Amino acid sequence: MNTRNQKPRGKPPAGPSIVADYRLQPGVPDEMVDPAGNIRPGWAALMAAFDRLGPTELAARFERADQYLRDAGVFYRKYDGAEGKERDWPLAKIPLLIDEAEWATISAGLVQRAELLETVIADIYGDNTLVQQGLLPPELVARNGEFLRPLVGVKPASGHYLHFCAFELGRGPNGAWWVLGDRTQAPSGAGFALENRVATTRALSDIYAGMNIQRLAGFFRAFRDTLFAQAKRDGGRVGILTPGQLNETYFEHAYIARYLGLMLLEGEDLVVEDERVMVRTVAGLKPVTVLWRRMDASFVDPLELRYDSRIGTPGMVEALRHGSISMINALGTGLLETRALAAFMPRLAQKLLGTNLLLPEIATWWCGQPGEQRHVLDNFDKLMIGPAFATTLPFDDQRGTMLGSAVPADQREALLERIRTNGAGYVGQEQVQLSTAPVYVDGKLEPRAITLRVYAARTDDGWTIMPGGFARVGSTNDASAIAMQRGGQAADVWVVSSKPVEQVSLLPRDGQKLVRNSPGSLPSRAADNLIWLGRYAERCEATVRILRAYNARQAELSKTDLPILTHCAAFLETIDVDAADAMPLGLLSSIDSAVHSAGQIRDRFSPDGWLALVDLQKTAQRFATRVQLGDDATRAMTVLLRKLAGFSGLVHENMYRFAGWRFLELGRRLERAMQIARATAWFTHKDAPDGSLEMLLEIGDSVMSHRRRYSVSAGTQSAVDLLTLDPLNPRSVLFQLAELQKQIEMLPGGIGDGQLSPAAKAALQLHTELRIAEPADMTPDRLDKLAADLGVLSSLVAAAYFV
Repeated sequence: MNTRNQKPRGKPPAGPSIVADYRLQPGVPDEMVDPAGNIRPGWAALMAAFDRLGPTELAARFERADQYLRDAGVFYRKYDGAEGKERDWPLAKIPLLIDEAEWATISAGLVQRAELLETVIADIYGDNTLVQQGLLPPELVARNGEFLRPLVGVKPASGHYLHFCAFELGRGPNGAWWVLGDRTQAPSGAGFALENRVATTRALSDIYAGMNIQRLAGFFRAFRDTLFAQAKRDGGRVGILTPGQLNETYFEHAYIARYLGLMLLEGEDLVVEDERVMVRTVAGLKPVTVLWRRMDASFVDPLELRYDSRIGTPGMVEALRHGSISMINALGTGLLETRALAAFMPRLAQKLLGTNLLLPEIATWWCGQPGEQRHVLDNFDKLMIGPAFATTLPFDDQRGTMLGSAVPADQREALLERIRTNGAGYVGQEQVQLSTAPVYVDGKLEPRAITLRVYAARTDDGWTIMPGGFARVGSTNDASAIAMQRGGQAADVWVVSSKPVEQVSLLPRDGQKLVRNSPGSLPSRAADNLIWLGRYAERCEATVRILRAYNARQAELSKTDLPILTHCAAFLETIDVDAADAMPLGLLSSIDSAVHSAGQIRDRFSPDGWLALVDLQKTAQRFATRVQLGDDATRAMTVLLRKLAGFSGLVHENMYRFAGWRFLELGRRLERAMQIARATAWFTHKDAPDGSLEMLLEIGDSVMSHRRRYSVSAGTQSAVDLLTLDPLNPRSVLFQLAELQKQIEMLPGGIGDGQLSPAAKAALQLHTELRIAEPADMTPDRLDKLAADLGVLSSLVAAAYFV
């Protein structure tokens, strides 16, 4: 290495060194090496450890990190179509290291900046003195799409507009950090920062343990405790407001909700009554007083903001006016992300704080002022030119921002004329020259452009800064490749201390009062998805069992026109499954529906259960292009059946017996009872061909039980007795009804003042009728009616808890 590429200090590596070939980009600052050519604190130890491991072991460890992320189901949504697709999380394996002394400087600058932003936004929606005094141009507020007029004069219930912010930082040519942009709308990435940390430490556990790396849990614990304390004062609950699973960072919303113990809520989960925000739960409407907003503000209330929003809650702004809900962050704070505002931040700091910004701003000129417009026109080729009201970073906005010298010749004069005539709509910004950091690429280290996203949270003790963050790393040396949607990667950030750090976690401190959540806090939407997840999973199993029996007989008999096969195919048609297809669309649709229902409740679903379900889906899709009818399809159905059994075991055996489990169990029992009743009616009909009873017992997974239970076969009646009336057979309809009755009575409102709910009464009536029935009573017509009555019972449950 040259003088700027010094080898890390320490014991020389015994074998080849991946560090030795690391070459910096001339004239570009690097995170590992300071301007004088010295390796920054912490990096020497990390690089020496890499060389001791060697290329083979290092590659294996990095694969371990990727495997963890796949197993944990970490994803982001890449919008390359109408809705986008879930993509594996792109982890940059090498963490970004920052010394604690340098981090202290960053933290102080960000605390100052957070206070400045709070003061600015409070004035914009309050007294408006900044505009009156000429410190802010009125156009930047009045013409700003993020300025929400219905919120003017509305003071936040908490007393603050900002509670959770993020700041995009880059290292300048002189080695100091400067601010590229502010994130105040609904900052993302904090949950991914946690997963980055877990994945990176899985791969580098011994290295991590040997270095004094500041932990992240204390930051989240302090913010969580602040949210819960505020909700407790107001007598309500804390929720995360998400746009839903089609959002690019939905995984993070669910992860943070699960990690901090918050309710994950969508707009349809909420209703405003008497100026209070209530969440629809299985125990009725319950108050919510703190919402951590993860959707853009204008979508929150279709009544007063965007009328075309389908993800908001009508009346939310009115609730804010009455101070019954605290929004994290307040609606309208997205205005602070406006690119043109950067031109005025230095002057605002001097006026409002009486000092200069500790972290400098990226140089920005707003073309709505004559002098600034002239400067931009005179230096057009050297500046990044873009829309003044954009809220993205220059290198993230490839549609409307580009270097002046890169503007196509046929568009250049038109753009210059627009700046002259509509200067208020444009800004010029200093060209961003991002620093680089080492990235592991094909077994070697290469420098890549990098930015740092740091998070600040308001707590009872003031602003606290996450000791680390979320670094975005470019897939190439081009700064535009740093965006996740364009192939960028994410790196963990280690703040390296010179002394041992405190081991912190989210577990309660000694002496802290234990608080148990109410079982009725389950949102109705989540309960609805849980019951349908149970139903779809059971429907898949029933369909797979029928298809396996059908294909096994086809393979054995080598004929497709036998009466039993024709009879079975006709039954499959009644459930929209085509027996002529080895992997019918009806089965694939049921599996997809189960995945969709589970995807709606990722915050309440175990990662292992989710992976098992996704694995089932991928296996079925793979079989759809390969499997042939007969013996091949029989083996495929056996594989799917094992995977379904694994999924059911993970979910039903490991899930806490809370209200959510009860709804999952209800769905499972309802569907199994209906499937067994319908199949029994079909295969015991007087016109059923020979072999129907054997097929029925196989479909009901009761062949061995039948042999042991009945020493002398009683024909149809023995099969009917075993599959409908036997209280000890876990496949019988009676067994399902006993479980349904028990679970419904244990739900909120199942029994009130000694009285059964309508659903509980219906379950009891069906159970009683079946309990006293004889096998001869269970004719096909009665079985069909029983299946219909179970459908009515399902509707009663839905009416009680989901409407």
